Amino acid sequence: MIMALISSILKHAKSLSSSNLSTNYLQRSVYLIPRVGGYRYMSSDARKENIVIVGAGIAGLASAVSLQRFGIRSLVLEQAESLRTEGSSITLSKNGWKALDAIGVGDQLRDKFLEIQGIEFKLDDGRVLNSFGFKDEDKSQELRVVERRVLLETLASKLPPDAISFSSKLSKIEQSENASNTLLQLQDGTRLSAEVVIACDGVWSPMATWMGFRQPKYAGHIAFRGLGYFPEGQPYEPKVHYTYGRGLRAGFVPASKTKVYWFVMCNSSSPGPRITDPSILRKEAKELIRDWPIADMLNLINLTADDTLTKNPLYDRWLWPLISPPPFCGKTVLLGDAWHPMTPNIGQGACCALEDSIVLTEKLAEAMKSKHISVEDAFKAYGSERWSRVFPLTVMANRVGALLQSENKLICSVRNILMSKLKPRTMTRHANYEFEQSKRDRR
Repeated sequence: MIMALISSILKHAKSLSSSNLSTNYLQRSVYLIPRVGGYRYMSSDARKENIVIVGAGIAGLASAVSLQRFGIRSLVLEQAESLRTEGSSITLSKNGWKALDAIGVGDQLRDKFLEIQGIEFKLDDGRVLNSFGFKDEDKSQELRVVERRVLLETLASKLPPDAISFSSKLSKIEQSENASNTLLQLQDGTRLSAEVVIACDGVWSPMATWMGFRQPKYAGHIAFRGLGYFPEGQPYEPKVHYTYGRGLRAGFVPASKTKVYWFVMCNSSSPGPRITDPSILRKEAKELIRDWPIADMLNLINLTADDTLTKNPLYDRWLWPLISPPPFCGKTVLLGDAWHPMTPNIGQGACCALEDSIVLTEKLAEAMKSKHISVEDAFKAYGSERWSRVFPLTVMANRVGALLQSENKLICSVRNILMSKLKPRTMTRHANYEFEQSKRDRR
């Protein structure tokens, strides 16, 4: 029902003329965007930068590397003292690898991580529901689990030593009087006047708040994650092992020759307190699945390094047309989780952020180099192209999570029937994204 509604909305949006779409969705006057703190300062006493990227996560670093391939320098601001490499791993499908190939780091990462061949679905009593290979119906599919730390370090290594400014937390954001620049003040007093700002500052983005976006909504689920370490080599074949219960699911998949990524997802009426103590996280994760016949999972949790253990409530933001603001204000634009946080139920959060970085930087580079289009026009084109991609995926991820996490016996029975009939092409179709530039080049 919901997906039919989304399909109707997308068809309607695409049928609008570009001018109407720009007016209704992609344009919002600068004076409607709230200022933070009421602070004003003159750009004359601020250090000038062409492009400032806020956030040295996956989206921010990928954008910086992508701009560099066009010969465009950027400054990346990161509030932490170093790269935020805590956490375990992310899943990258074919579309994510296509983006990494575009910025020249795909093969370097492929050498470090196993290609996942297929998936097996089980119930919590040990019965097998279904299994198949990801390439059974489409040989072009590619799935690997990549350590977050390795991905960030690989991207950062492609940038000049001075490209990332650590311990650089924003305290003030404002546009200049003529809206030609965005004025940024850091907590240490540094002032920057940026011609372009790319906000990649995550789910709780201050830049998104400044631009009028509502806060992300809690999805009702919590994810425990970790990375089991086998110094002598892990024993598992390269496939996803997935187990479903009522209101609970768990799984694991080899990431490399020595590491195995695992997760446990449970329902919770509230996000609860933030817990970082590894001993507590380990105990909670094991307690959730202690009655399941999956001894491998308990062993993986025991073999997990403390710095890869995490517990995260899941959030998303649905970008309803005509209601949500556009992803830009003047020459400031949102990218990745800062714009469209989504739950991990279809494994597309990081992939979509990487797609964003390629689409945005290609359009921005064209605007800055050719002068045939303005930066604002480039942002409008980016918003139009990406909205029709990320909106349905965000809703789909949410609804898939609601189905998989259901505690209702009847719904779980329906879920089991659907999973038993699931085909590879259905599961991987969202990875078949093609960049608009690639389509034009092929024509």
